[in-house]
Amino acid sequence: MDSKVDATRLATAVLAQWEAEEAKRRKLMTTAGVPRPDQVAGLTGMQVFEKMFSGELPYPPIGETLDFLPIEIEFGRAVFQGRPLLRHYNPLGTVHGGWIATLLDSCVGCAVHSTMPAGKAYTTAELKINYVRAVTTRTPLLRAIGTTIHVGGRMATADGRLVGPDGKLYAHASTTCFIFDAH
Repeated sequence: MDSKVDATRLATAVLAQWEAEEAKRRKLMTTAGVPRPDQVAGLTGMQVFEKMFSGELPYPPIGETLDFLPIEIEFGRAVFQGRPLLRHYNPLGTVHGGWIATLLDSCVGCAVHSTMPAGKAYTTAELKINYVRAVTTRTPLLRAIGTTIHVGGRMATADGRLVGPDGKLYAHASTTCFIFDAH
């Protein structure tokens, strides 16, 4: 019985931490949009994220549409956080798999993006998702954590995990990205 109470307390503490980190990020990232090419020319992937997090560059509008945002980006790692809402539901009464896939695609893609030197870009060549359990609004927040496995001159791979504040795994993903010269 005590272990169940301890697990609930831990999940509550993690949720509070995640909500605080989200509030902090939202204060800094105030404008949605797409940066102009001249705003990102000559920047590394990490420099793009640093400018996005400081508010110098807009954050991607998909985050507003689907209620998620980047929380933390470091070289080879990206953490996104999403709030499952009723508007994300499918006809079966759970969050649509496309919402889950988009959240995971974002974390694995941005993990790769964070490793790009200036003058390089990437695109997803393959994305594979494994759904482990249903997502509903009973889970207040989810985190998608992506890490690179390999970054070469032409291809990169990364894995991602979608977890709740209680540590439960909801889905996991892998991606292969094609790397090319930016225009």
